Amino acid sequence: MLQSKLFTKTKKEVPSDEVSKNAELLIRGGFINKEMAGAYSYLPLGLRTLSKIIQIIREEMDAVGGQEITLTALQDKTTWEKTDRWSDEVVDIWFKTKLKNETELGLGFTHEEPLTKLMKEYISSYRDLPRSVYQFQTKFRNETRAKSGIMRCREFIMKDLYSFAKDEEEHKKIYEDLKEAYKRIFKRAGIGHLTYVTFASGGVFSKYSHEFQMVTGAGEDTIYVAENKGIAINKEVLTDEVLENLGVDRADLVEQRAVEVGNIFTLGTRFSEAFDLMYQTEAGEKKPVFMGSYGIGPGRLMGTIVEALSDDKGMIWPEEVAPFKVHLLLLGENATTKEEAEKVYALLEEKDIEVLFDDRTGVMAGEKFADADLLGIPYRVVVSDRSLKEGGIEVKKRTEEKGKNISVEDLISLLEAKS
Repeated sequence: MLQSKLFTKTKKEVPSDEVSKNAELLIRGGFINKEMAGAYSYLPLGLRTLSKIIQIIREEMDAVGGQEITLTALQDKTTWEKTDRWSDEVVDIWFKTKLKNETELGLGFTHEEPLTKLMKEYISSYRDLPRSVYQFQTKFRNETRAKSGIMRCREFIMKDLYSFAKDEEEHKKIYEDLKEAYKRIFKRAGIGHLTYVTFASGGVFSKYSHEFQMVTGAGEDTIYVAENKGIAINKEVLTDEVLENLGVDRADLVEQRAVEVGNIFTLGTRFSEAFDLMYQTEAGEKKPVFMGSYGIGPGRLMGTIVEALSDDKGMIWPEEVAPFKVHLLLLGENATTKEEAEKVYALLEEKDIEVLFDDRTGVMAGEKFADADLLGIPYRVVVSDRSLKEGGIEVKKRTEEKGKNISVEDLISLLEAKS
């Protein structure tokens, strides 16, 4: 991609009402645009990163047997009345609207009810189980507070997977597989070292649910980390009984601020019983399907990466989610230098190495360097009069202070080794 043609523009200022670091940097870098509080558009750079995060999640969901679908955002009132979750007293984050004939509809904030209703068409026997179905779908939540950038939105994409099992034992196997899949997702996204499986309230269905909390000063939650066990406990369930159950000594806990980047829940038979989702056992008995729910917000994950890995110059994207792998900068107006930069660009493209080429003319070197730091692409490659005089091109990782001059051949070898 030629930066001169890229539909984006870096900014020095951000909306005055924006207080979160992730939104400030993503807006300044031209990754997103703020439409209103809690609603953001994704521009080309932002969409490239969001799409890569979605693909990581998709691959890990498929690896544990998930099958992808897409359900509607428009929701039928009668579906939700079966579980009493249409009531604003029970769920206070609905966006509701009406058709021209006055029929009342809602915009889905989650999808347990409609999917359970749908699965009645596909589950009737033990032979139909287990099943895991997931989607990437736009959710709408009428949040009172939306001041955390893309980490808390009123309109956002959610990956929600729902599992359907014959009994609790079968469910537990699915649940553990999903827990491990989530760990792999956060590791691949570059924040695995900061993210803890966090024990939280399991409600009426299980002793615990599990949140995946990433440690950051910008977090809204308080967790207590047991570093020696690689787990954490949410403040809401920190009791002596929980510590004893987990084999954790209170003296080993460290209080941290954190943001939830994913969660998994045991649902039990609440929804299957409400919709009469039953299956026939091998012995001919009728039993309710045992369910689970597993959520990750790709945009929220993108925002937490920025919160965790940025510095005072800008963003620092992990390689697997960066919009491009290489940011190639042309410095100087010399025809020979320009020709050499174009050759490097062509070679990188030929090798299928994703590259953003800052070919802009009339832009000072300092501005190009500042933009490169802000955008946070993993490798900065500079072709300049000076680098060519020194026998090559300058390459620097975003996390390094200084670059080094190497040959084009060595650059390709370096980048291909990291692929």
